This record gives sequence, C-alpha cells and structure tokens, in this order.
Amino acid sequence: MSNTSNAAEPSSPSPAQPTARRDVRVVLVAVSLALLAVPFALTLLLVEDRWAPLLRADHGARDGLHRYAVSHSGFVAAMQLISDSGSAVVWIVVLALVSGWLLWRRLPLLALFVVITAAGSSLLNEAVKTAVHRLRPVLTHPVAREQGLSFPSGHAQSAMVGYAVLLLVLLPIVYGAWRRSAITFAVVMVLAIGFSRVALGVHYVSDVVGGYVLGAAWVAAMTAAFNVLGVDRGRRANARSHRAAAGPRSLRGTPGR
Repeated sequence: MSNTSNAAEPSSPSPAQPTARRDVRVVLVAVSLALLAVPFALTLLLVEDRWAPLLRADHGARDGLHRYAVSHSGFVAAMQLISDSGSAVVWIVVLALVSGWLLWRRLPLLALFVVITAAGSSLLNEAVKTAVHRLRPVLTHPVAREQGLSFPSGHAQSAMVGYAVLLLVLLPIVYGAWRRSAITFAVVMVLAIGFSRVALGVHYVSDVVGGYVLGAAWVAAMTAAFNVLGVDRGRRANARSHRAAAGPRSLRGTPGR
C-alpha cells in the first residue's frame, strides 16, 4: 500500500509549474513595457525640444486635413462621430458593463484590473498633459473645438487602453473568425479615433502617437502588476492546499501510543 501511494504522488502537478509559467509571462510583459517606454520618452523629448522635422509633420497634417475638412461637411460629421465613439462617457459605460459582467462571472481580480487600468490611464494622461503643457492646434476657421491641453491625446490613449483591455478580457472566450474580427475591429477603431482627432484639428499627429504609446505602456504595466498579484495569490493558494493535504497524511503516519 505504501508503494502505491508513493508512486501516485509524483504524478500530481508541481505547484511550482503554474507559478513558473506566470513568472515567464511577467518577465515578457515587463520587457514589453520597457520597449514601449523608450518610444514614448523619445516622442516626449522631441515634442519638448520642438524638433523641426516633427513640427513640419505635425503642421503639414494639421493644415492639409483642415483644408479638406472646411470644404467637406460630411467628412467632418463622420470624423466627429468616430471621435465621439471614443469619448470618456462611452468608455465609462462600456467598461462599467464589462466590469459588472466579470463580477457576475465571479472574476473580481479581472474586474479590478479593468477598473484600475481605465481609471489610472485617465489620471496618467492628465498628469502628463499638465507636465508637458502643450497647447492645442490653432486654426483660423476651426471645424471643432476642444478644451484643455494637447499632448498626449486623451482619445488616442483611451482608445488604445480601452480596446486592449477588451481584447485581454474577451479573446480567451472567442475563437476562429470571431477572434480575428475582434482584433481587426479593435485595430481599425484605434487608428480611426486617432485620425479623427487630427482631422478635426484638435490634436497634432505627435499627440496621437504619444497617446498610443503611453496607453500601450500603461496596459503593459498593469498587466505585469496584476500577473504578479495573480502569482502571489496562486502561491498562497498552493501553499494552503499543500498544507491541508499534508496534515491528514502526517496524522495518518503518526504511530499510535
């Protein structure tokens, strides 16, 4: 009997295996975060330094799209509709529904990830805007008006963060053509929302690029943080389960008096 029980024990999965897999994911996400931080820092540096090629690109896109927009009201209406689809109000409603659905499915850690990632992104955007203090584009006959500062674009950052969060939550439960469609739709919408902000003359191209990169870096940071949190919870759960399993075995092995 003792040989049978000893032979059965090695077949059970080691608690270190899932932890090791999570640790690998944490490292990969941390590397991704570092790689994303570099282009954002470079973009910020070029904006602060008013690098001439960047200014030419910003002003060229602003002026070219504005010339087209002032004579095409349908284009302006389409751009405004796309821009509004990425507004803060829309994201609050969408992500609140997603968080509620996750809580209903008893996934509180994932729901917390959605809330903190979205709220933290908004606060981070405001902090960077205040620090950089870049004014919005100035046009003679604006087709749209926005308040606040310009770099980085809040709509672009929110689009990157919002759609990345939705993909992280939904992709594990969709397959095949639905998965490809979800990824394609997210990519198209992120690009379209960023383009609409430049087309409406309320942001420069570099504002949008900065929003994209900062949003991606923020999602990577939150993914790494919640992976670490998940690892810690997994370790504690494994430790509790092994202590519970070891207790009865130790009692059974104690010689009677």
